[in-house]
Formats: sequence, C-alpha cells, structure tokens
Amino acid sequence: MHIRGDHAELVVGGRLDVRTAADARKVLHSAVDGGHGDLVLDLTELDSWDATGLGVIMGAHRRCGRADRRLVLRGVPAQMQRLLVATRLHRILVIEGGIAAEALPRT
Repeated sequence: MHIRGDHAELVVGGRLDVRTAADARKVLHSAVDGGHGDLVLDLTELDSWDATGLGVIMGAHRRCGRADRRLVLRGVPAQMQRLLVATRLHRILVIEGGIAAEALPRT
C-alpha cells in the first residue's frame, strides 16, 4: 500500500487491508488534523480493500466530520463501488461523480 499527497488530496494505492490499516490510519489522521476543507481520497490506484480497510475509510470519514471537514472519495473502482452499495455506505460517504449504474442493484 502507498499513500502520497498532502492535507487536501491523497492518492491511495495497492491493498488497503489488515496488514496496512495501521499505517494508512496514521497518514489519514495526520491529513485530517493538518488541513481544512474537503479531504479528497483518490482511489484510482487502489487494488483492493478488506473490511479493515473499509473501516479505516469510515474512521477517516468520522474524523473529518469532527474536524468540520468532508471526506470525498474519487475514482472508486467498480468492484469497490459494489461493496459500498451492498453495505449501503454509498449513502453516507461522498463519492465524486456518484456510483456507476452497474454498481447499483437491479430492481
């Protein structure tokens, strides 16, 4: 996993999972605490995440709220969009450009 950027935009790549969660959490908390306005997480380079990685994202979302900031996800891969829809987290998180139609359940 790698994260690069500043207190306004971070690019997250590789795997965000139980092995990388602690490092990711530290970087995200530092970015939230050190900036103001929206914090954009660009996930276009993210290969996968597990429940722990998703928990890190949700923790950053809550921390942003407490800091009067907003966490914005950009470039969420389709597979991960489907997970956000399945867990209904797409209703809580701000996703730039919204969720692709193919990720939404068919009625």
